[in-house]
Amino acid sequence: MKNVTRFSLSVLFATLVLGFATMMAMAQDPAQVAPQNYTVIFDNDRVRVLDYHSKPGDKAAMHVHPDYFVYSLVGGYKIKFTAPDGKTAETGETKAGTVTWRGAETHATENVGTTDAHLLIIELKK
Repeated sequence: MKNVTRFSLSVLFATLVLGFATMMAMAQDPAQVAPQNYTVIFDNDRVRVLDYHSKPGDKAAMHVHPDYFVYSLVGGYKIKFTAPDGKTAETGETKAGTVTWRGAETHATENVGTTDAHLLIIELKK
């Protein structure tokens, strides 16, 4: 009986690890995942600048950013971030001109506010 339990736990653990690895492998460049929201407007060996537009209800699938900062061109929008483990966080209602630093991360996004979001995302390259 102990061997069956150990085997079952091993299979469960392996399945969870494989599932997490698959989600991470599927996470991609936001400009490829959601080209309707992200446009690359500048790219060199040091930075990449993305122009991000989203309407209320717009979603972007799981994607990856290196260290980056965000400059809000408009205010009032709210974005929900969902991490690969399912945890969520929301921005408060933002103000135009706000600059936010974010470390490298993988997430999906959704505009959960009532206004359009428009911002610049400046990703740092190493």
